[in-house]
Amino acid sequence: MFSLANKVAIITGASRGIGKVIAKVFAIADAHVVCVARTENAIKSLSEEINANGGSASFQTCDIGDGEAFSSLISRTAKDQGKLDILVNNAGVTQDNLLMRMKEDQWDTVLNINLKGAFHGMKAALRPMMKNRSGRIINIASIVGITGNPGQANYAASKAGLIGMSKSVAKEVATRGITVNCIAPGWIGTDMTDELSDEVKKEFLSRIPANRIGSPEDIAHAALFLASDEASYITGQTITVDGGRVIN
Repeated sequence: MFSLANKVAIITGASRGIGKVIAKVFAIADAHVVCVARTENAIKSLSEEINANGGSASFQTCDIGDGEAFSSLISRTAKDQGKLDILVNNAGVTQDNLLMRMKEDQWDTVLNINLKGAFHGMKAALRPMMKNRSGRIINIASIVGITGNPGQANYAASKAGLIGMSKSVAKEVATRGITVNCIAPGWIGTDMTDELSDEVKKEFLSRIPANRIGSPEDIAHAALFLASDEASYITGQTITVDGGRVIN
């Protein structure tokens, strides 16, 4: 169950955190994983680790904020591998500030990478997927795109936009055997969240019914399900993986 044997998957933001774990989990499920990030060292090391452990992986450096470069990477990968089955748009950034203090470049940077980058990736990935009449696009959103969060108007807008875009594209390509879904993580233990103060962490935990921080594996397992054949009748959905945070 949930095998990705003979599947080719591109995962952005694979150098650390959630993206890195998704790449490992997909490789264990027998997919060939193309690890994508801006810096080479981390994804090269990850690719070598996966291959050394009996998996199949390669790597490509790319700034997904550069739409032309990202589109070319996807097209080249599909040509080299003979197909593209799965795209996971995971790469993202934050540049937090209250709206009254937010600079225009902070807004533009976050929207360009988090939302426009996914637009370019999805557009390029759909061509080989439509040719094969099969495909899985998984966009990593955030519960902030559902609930909002003070000081993150740009980030919330990018993730809410990603959810809306995913629903629209899902309707466009459903008859071609392609699904488009989002995962909205809650508080996940990564390098970014490790920097929060103990006081902030305690306050966050008080709002999570499960009373624990999520792990990158929690997101990766949800992504594995959505990427699998078993999830073929699920599209246009946003799965919150947040320990119950949005219901509290």
